This record gives sequence, structure tokens and C-alpha cells, in this order.
Amino acid sequence: MKLLTSTALLALMMTPAFVAPAAAEGWKDDYQVVKFGILSGENEQDRLERNEPLREYLEKELGVKVEIFTAGNYDGVVQAIAADQIEIARFGSSSYAAAYTATNGGVVPFLTTEKMNGNTGYRSIVVTRCDSGIESLADAKGKVHAFADPDSTSGYAVPYFNFVEKEGFKPEDYFSAVPFSGSHEAGVQGVVNGTFNTASTYQNNDEDGVYQRMENKGMIDEGVVCKIWESPEITSGPWTARANLPEEMIADISDAIQSFPAADPEGWKVYSSFDPADPNPDKGSVKVDHERYQWIVDMREWLRQQRRGG
Repeated sequence: MKLLTSTALLALMMTPAFVAPAAAEGWKDDYQVVKFGILSGENEQDRLERNEPLREYLEKELGVKVEIFTAGNYDGVVQAIAADQIEIARFGSSSYAAAYTATNGGVVPFLTTEKMNGNTGYRSIVVTRCDSGIESLADAKGKVHAFADPDSTSGYAVPYFNFVEKEGFKPEDYFSAVPFSGSHEAGVQGVVNGTFNTASTYQNNDEDGVYQRMENKGMIDEGVVCKIWESPEITSGPWTARANLPEEMIADISDAIQSFPAADPEGWKVYSSFDPADPNPDKGSVKVDHERYQWIVDMREWLRQQRRGG
């Protein structure tokens, strides 16, 4: 067999019939499965169903298999990203701060939710049964107050911080008991059932929040739960990636998530729990960086010092 000269080989490559070997897929060669973690703010069936349209869309756009990772509590997702078991996660602000601390800064926030009016925040609230006779935190003194989860922003960190620094009392001393319910929905359900007198949870506005969504899903009756306190605005939690992932991979995932609402409006409605009565629904996602969440990291350290001193 005669060896082709370099000139002949070049000519062959330029003919229409020549097909070059498939180009490398970049990060996809090393990450053929992308797992994203979601927090336990609602029951597992509902959170899986709500996130399924996004999972399907990411799988199509990225061209790799995409899987949802769930855990029984917030820390399970924090530990999963710290152990490189998942690539990305949608955290709350406080659970992001927990992941940032647990990995010594080894995670990168890249997107958060934007509302129709441009806001990127929400509020912690305290709820009770409307017929409880409790109309303020003063009325709740000596009662049982439930926090959601130790790594919850609106369900623990922000209300605890505000109770001490703004309202002037330490929850362990003020309430008769301060258990963790395990999730936002469990806290609200516990209030309805009478297990807790009050509970910390969150809402985006008076039409959209945890207990309002539970009403819409038929989990609780409308008009049973009332709000008695709300916090200042909290920056919404970020989509977060491991810092050891390729930059191109993070950019591609970010672009896909940002394109989701326009490319699949019906899927976006499911994912964002769209309610036509909500005057300020989720519109999409905007880019964020760590600086926006540093105050949450600092607040969690303050909480840790409070627990050590208490």
C-alpha cells in the first residue's frame, strides 16, 4: 500500500465526500449526567412534579441526561454538593450560605428568580390559625413556635435573627418550645392541626406563598391560616454550581435555565407554581454572584455564635 503524501491527504480532506471525526463535546465528555438538587420545602411528590418540566427542558437543551436529586432535609442537598454527588442545586439564601461554608467557598451562585416587577426577593412570615386569638408576636409569647429547618433562610435564619435583633427576644426564652417542623408545608400543616401555635414560613406577596399554595392545592382550607408578622425583604436563593465544574458547563446550564420560560411557557407555569391571581408572578431568572449573599453567610455565623453562647 502506498502512503499518501501530505499534499494528497490535504486534497482528500477538501473533497465533499470527506467526513472528519466527530469533534469533542467539551464538558459533556466528562459529565454525561447532570444532577440538580432541590430542597424539601414541599412534599416530595409535588416538588418532583413541579421540577419535571425543567428537568426535561435541560436534558433537551444540554444534550446530556439530567436527574433530580432530593433529600429529606436541606442539609442533605448541602452535603451532596459538598461531596461532588450533584453538579448544581437550587438553594435558599441560607442553605446556599451553608454550602458556601461547608465547601470553603467551593460553590458558585449564578442565577436567582426575578419577579414581574423586577424584584428578586421575598419575605419570612409567621402564621397562625385565624381563630387562635393570636394576632401578633406579643400574643404568641409562651406558645409553641415552629421553625422550618436549620438551613432555611425564611423558615429559621431570618426570623430568628429578627426576633433577637429587632423584636428584642430570644425565641428559646420567649416561646414555650421552638421545634423544627422539617419543612415549610409541615410547619403550616402543624399550625392547622394544632400541633404548633405559630410557624415561620415565607411568601412572595399576600397572594403567593407557602400557605396560599397549600390552599390552592387543597391541602388546607382557605381562610384557616393568617399572617401575624413579616420580615424585611430577603434576596431569593440562587441556582448554585460546584466551583470545580468547567466554566463553559456552568455557562451552558445558566443559559438553558434562563431560556426556559420563553421556550416552554407551559412548563414554566408548572415549575413556578403560576397563579393567574398573582399580580407579581415569577418572570424568569437574572444573574447573581456571591457578594449578594455574603450578609447571609455573616448572619449564619452570628446564629452559630448565639447557639454557642446560649
